[in-house]
Amino acid sequence: MSAADLIGLSEAEAATRLRVEGYNELPSPERRTPVRIVLEVLREPMLALLLCGGLIYLLLGDLQEALLLLGFGAMSIVITIVQETRTERVLEALRDLTSPRALVIRDGVRRRIAGRDVVRGDLVILGEGDRVPADAVLVDGRDLQVDESLLTGESVPVRKQLLETVAAAEHRPGGDDQPFVYSGSLVVRGEGSARVTATGSRTEIGKIGVSLRTLQAEPPRLQQQTAKLVRLCFFGGAAVSIVAVLLYGMLRGDWLQASLGGVAIGMSMLPEEFGVVLTVFMAMGAWRISKARVLTRRAAAIETLGSATVLCTDKTGTLTLNEMSVIELRLPDGSCMRPKSTNPDCVRPEFSEVLDYGILASSPQPLDPMERALHALAGDIRRETSGRDAHAQLVHTYGLRPELLAMAQVWRSSLAEEHIVAAKGAPEAIAGLCRLSNADQEAMRNAVGLMAEQGLRVLGVAAAVYEGNQLPCSQESFAFRFLGLVGFADPLRSGVPGAVRECRSAGIRVAMITGDYPVTATAIAKQAGLNVHDVITGDQIKLMNDLELAEHVKRVNVFARVLPEQKLRIVQAMKRNGEIVAMTGDGVNDAPSLKTAHIGIAMGGRGTDVAREASSIVLLDDDFSAIISAIRLGRRIYDNLRKAMAFIFAVHVPVAGLALLPLVFGLPLILGPVHIAFLELIIDPVCSLVFEAEREERDVMARPPRQADSPLFTWALVGWSVLQGALIFALVAILFVVALHVGMPTDEVRALTFFALIGSIVGLVLVNRSFSSSFLSAFFRPNPALAVILVSIAGALGTALLWPPASSLFRFGPLHSDDLMIALGPGVALLVVLELLKPLWGMQLRN
Repeated sequence: MSAADLIGLSEAEAATRLRVEGYNELPSPERRTPVRIVLEVLREPMLALLLCGGLIYLLLGDLQEALLLLGFGAMSIVITIVQETRTERVLEALRDLTSPRALVIRDGVRRRIAGRDVVRGDLVILGEGDRVPADAVLVDGRDLQVDESLLTGESVPVRKQLLETVAAAEHRPGGDDQPFVYSGSLVVRGEGSARVTATGSRTEIGKIGVSLRTLQAEPPRLQQQTAKLVRLCFFGGAAVSIVAVLLYGMLRGDWLQASLGGVAIGMSMLPEEFGVVLTVFMAMGAWRISKARVLTRRAAAIETLGSATVLCTDKTGTLTLNEMSVIELRLPDGSCMRPKSTNPDCVRPEFSEVLDYGILASSPQPLDPMERALHALAGDIRRETSGRDAHAQLVHTYGLRPELLAMAQVWRSSLAEEHIVAAKGAPEAIAGLCRLSNADQEAMRNAVGLMAEQGLRVLGVAAAVYEGNQLPCSQESFAFRFLGLVGFADPLRSGVPGAVRECRSAGIRVAMITGDYPVTATAIAKQAGLNVHDVITGDQIKLMNDLELAEHVKRVNVFARVLPEQKLRIVQAMKRNGEIVAMTGDGVNDAPSLKTAHIGIAMGGRGTDVAREASSIVLLDDDFSAIISAIRLGRRIYDNLRKAMAFIFAVHVPVAGLALLPLVFGLPLILGPVHIAFLELIIDPVCSLVFEAEREERDVMARPPRQADSPLFTWALVGWSVLQGALIFALVAILFVVALHVGMPTDEVRALTFFALIGSIVGLVLVNRSFSSSFLSAFFRPNPALAVILVSIAGALGTALLWPPASSLFRFGPLHSDDLMIALGPGVALLVVLELLKPLWGMQLRN
């Protein structure tokens, strides 16, 4: 280290750079004022429709219904304002992560300062357990290893090494023997000092924060489609209402009656319940999925997840446990032991010796994940015959060197006047320390190759005894004896293979995107059950343009040695190919791709705050298989939502027809605003709860995802809705006209027609509970909401007919038992006809 490095920056220089370049933190985003957010929300057609409906009822003097709709509008504004704070929380999480305390040298004196006060050029002192405060280049280091998993997603620490020519080094997180350390990473071994090269938004983790500010979350397609449908219904209803008023007024001269009829028609075609039903379905879906320990941060993402065609997953912490385990111990004679499949009481002494000396070559309180795995295994298979001296004292450590990738520790035995020496490291380095013959080295290379094919990281272990008092300068002076090999891996989560199989049966392709090496990535992908045809590395992606990458991602399922910005390019390429992309992840490096994907899924237990805040769904138990439950629920929600929307659409046909029929033919008005308010604001949403509680179709996870551009209302569904609505209108209109023709009083005709309409609507609910099952099979499927709804409807109709204030409000006359039986006729006829037609239409409805 030079004299300048010993002194560091002066306080004056640091203050100047801090003033010019800013604090070592991410800049605060511009916040929109609540007034601005409210104005933007008011431009949404769904909200405008709710407010317009409320104003209509207010003008009609119906204060209760007006307040109900205006309340929904106010709730929508509040929810949107809360959602707008998500980006701020993401950036705040990044700022907290990148602002640890830092030990720097200024004016030749070591000082502990706030991480936000570190400036470019500062000399930072790093020790085991320290969080690196800024991007820097090493000026001195001894056995330095750093955990960069926040940036790379990989749990194995990387070695850091001084280089004479820094410009020749590859400046990217991950990879051994590089001189660069990065903000947010953790020192797990050794010590050193580094010169800060970038702070704040100019660091690697800062660039991720900046990219999050520029990325826009994918808007929910269902909301877009529903808003478009609502606009069409709104303008269509307004046009029909105006034409009807003009025709009736000009032909009959009764403009007051024409105005009342026009208001009724407009209200009958005003689909304000679409917004209510969509909100209910998403809220109930979030509640249902929470039972499976899945948190929904954006309710609309559940529905979108049901249409996912590609599930992009990180490896470490998502498919795997993100904790190293000892998978295999192998002796020089080729014998091997797998701890998970071995009885702890039956472990051979030779394997215990490999483990014991591996631990002796490790730190007593390890931070390194492989050393922690050795200690954990020792606790599981500790043997009385173990040769390890529990009271030995550590007297010296020989660290890793670039020319010798092995470390050794010397212990003074309490049982004898000798030193115990334990070494572990790269197999080739251990072979050199043990002075193995060519034949033994070849046998070791073959064993290492077999273990590497399984995706294992392999370390060699050796032992020596030293009886002198003066320790040698180098570990190469000891007479080491080769004990064996230890294979480590980040184990696959137990439920992953089954989850991948379910994804495949549901037509969802699973792709793994990782920063790990191709051999390890391929091994994990095969264990998980992915289709591994080819592997693309980050270096290859770097050479591809966007069109070439889009072509490759169509057939490749494993991407290795990938940088965060390349993850983002992969997700964007898949989206350009028309895929609906779900992305899982847990690290800071995953945040941009989580936000860009149609559905971002973060791991809640091991995931970082940044990943959780950038996602729309969080797996609270880090259970990859819970994604399948979410997909199943998403498909169920979409199916049931289509049933509910089709039901509402179908109901509007007879309601609008019965409001228009008297205007055209000069008959008494049958439906006034109060009747339509009862239908639309009570019956329709309440009946829709039946569909929300409906169980999934039998083939929900056996059919491919729907097309990305598939509309909420297909022509088959529109045709089915119109057919149902027209049939109800025809049956009820015939009953209405016949009742007038036989001389029934107008109030009794209105009651008879209204009851027939309600009975037909109930029949419509029963028919549409399933697109694939018959009425009888669906009828015996449990749906508690259905029974509650039927009882509630019967109670409401009984009250409207028998309670004088209610019957006066609805202008109902008395009905006898034979009248009620006649009113049930259209509903029964509708049920029979539609059940006969359902098998012919069912396949198109499910597509």
